[in-house]
Amino acid sequence: MKSILIAGCMLVSSVCFSQVAIGKTSVTNNWVSLEFGNTENRGLILPWVKVNPDTNTIPDMVDGMIIFDPADAQVKAVVAGTWQTLSAADPNAGTLAAVDTSLQETKPEVSSAMVRIGHTENPDLKGVLVLSDTDKAMVLPKVASPHLNIIDPAPGLVVYDTTAHQIAVFNGQGWSFWGPK
Repeated sequence: MKSILIAGCMLVSSVCFSQVAIGKTSVTNNWVSLEFGNTENRGLILPWVKVNPDTNTIPDMVDGMIIFDPADAQVKAVVAGTWQTLSAADPNAGTLAAVDTSLQETKPEVSSAMVRIGHTENPDLKGVLVLSDTDKAMVLPKVASPHLNIIDPAPGLVVYDTTAHQIAVFNGQGWSFWGPK
């Protein structure tokens, strides 16, 4: 009986569309696949991936990928098959500080480790977290004035600044803000 119940749950979960809330009890609406609560001054840390400087690629790159490249301390996304830099260096800061990746580089990567939220139409998509819905979005963690309220942010940290109404990204040395000014 227990096996039948488990098999039934697995079947239902494979055909249901996923919506995930982290740090809260439910998502805001049906158009959200992943949403974070805003009760703490925390953000989403992007995967740290070094892009090959000679070919400007990584294995299995697809449109929509977003990473933090510790080699140049930049947030990058694949758009139309090529990497686009999304974070801008602060022109007043001079050169960016080096990002210490020694802790991360000593850990073996588990290539099978991943979480998929949404449709499973393309099981070949690679990533640590794959949001595979084509009709739902991710809502970033919301923090008021993250540059003032997040203590010791990690490089690649991304949040939505509820005060400035912009996306805020920490590159290891300073904050970049994307959105209307």
